[in-house]
Amino acid sequence: MALGAAVAVLGVLAAAGAALVLTQRAILTENVDETLALAADGAARVVRAGGTVTAEDLASDDVLVQVLDAAGTVTSSVPPSDEPLLGGAVPPPDGETRTVELPADGSGRLTTRAAGPATVVVAAPLDDVEESTVALVRGLAIGVPLSAAVLAALVWWAVGRALSPVEGIRAQVDRITGRRLDERVPEPATAEEIARLARTMNAMLARLQRSAEEQRRFVGDASHELRSPLARMRAELEVDAAHPGSADPTATATSVLAEVTALQRLVEDLLLLARGDAGAPARAVPVDLDDVVDRVVRARSDPRVDADDVRPVQVVGDPEQLERAVRNLLDNAVRHARDAVVLTLREQPSGTAVLTVTDDGPGIPPADAGRVFERFTRLDDARSAGDGGAGLGLAIARDVAERHGGGLELDLTVPGGARFVLRLPVARTGGRPV
Repeated sequence: MALGAAVAVLGVLAAAGAALVLTQRAILTENVDETLALAADGAARVVRAGGTVTAEDLASDDVLVQVLDAAGTVTSSVPPSDEPLLGGAVPPPDGETRTVELPADGSGRLTTRAAGPATVVVAAPLDDVEESTVALVRGLAIGVPLSAAVLAALVWWAVGRALSPVEGIRAQVDRITGRRLDERVPEPATAEEIARLARTMNAMLARLQRSAEEQRRFVGDASHELRSPLARMRAELEVDAAHPGSADPTATATSVLAEVTALQRLVEDLLLLARGDAGAPARAVPVDLDDVVDRVVRARSDPRVDADDVRPVQVVGDPEQLERAVRNLLDNAVRHARDAVVLTLREQPSGTAVLTVTDDGPGIPPADAGRVFERFTRLDDARSAGDGGAGLGLAIARDVAERHGGGLELDLTVPGGARFVLRLPVARTGGRPV
């Protein structure tokens, strides 16, 4: 940034300096021309009056005047000189001023005036103009680079001071590892942009910390859920091996098969959640949600379940995942219901399919409304893994709903029970619901 600023300023100052030099030279040359014009007019009047031009008739001491006759011969000169100012060249038209090489003074300006048969030639050297221009160029040649260097140093200092908090942030981030996600970067009191950067990075670190904690908790809970049935199966097999006389192979096989089935369901649930966390897209095919609900209800075959108010609605998604979500909601409701579970499915005018699953169980306290969707959450401490599941059903149902562009929420307005509301966008063709 300092180098770029220095180069930019150097270019601007160089252009401005060049313009200044040209302007000064033009102004000084114009002043010389004005002096020549005054001297030429005065000398021409003297010649027309029949007099002889003297130094008192001139407007400046630096002016050279010669009077030429019709043949071009010098008849008088101030200061005295026999060498023509034009050096044999054709004089310019009357009143025109041009730059010429003077015999003894180098470059100069020259003009003429007609005075009857004679011609008045007036010239002035450009020494003063050249000296002034050279002096200005020398001053700019020193001042422009020096100004650019001073500005570069100031920019270097200012940028370094402004970016010093960034180095502190970088050093702190470099020290943060996966085991130290609780640390935060310093937030400077000044430099609003850098302060926003620090706040954004701290918010990102907080999200990473929460994600890491949830992942560790998830892995721990999953390990516990997997270890418990494995421990039970090992215990049964070890007991049978230690006491073969009293062992009941059929009962043991039945028990182990049930545990393996539960383990398989748990692994499938964990795999589904892992795919959701990885952002794996769901299939997108037309699905008759009412048919999915009907299959789940028939498979459950529980007389307490009432699905008479299920209306035809079509959505777009993965049939297997949607069936898993509906089955988890129904299993949760049946597990807690006393006498009845009611399912309704309708399409709202907004183009949303709304499935409600209501049970007349003990309900869920408002304080636990958010926790029921957390993984491995069991609000009833008396429940066991055998009759209550692993606490993944509602988490999977919400994950499936969100992956399909919808959502799952708990309706707390139902007295004496619990109602879960699943919302999914309906299938559309040409902008209209199917």
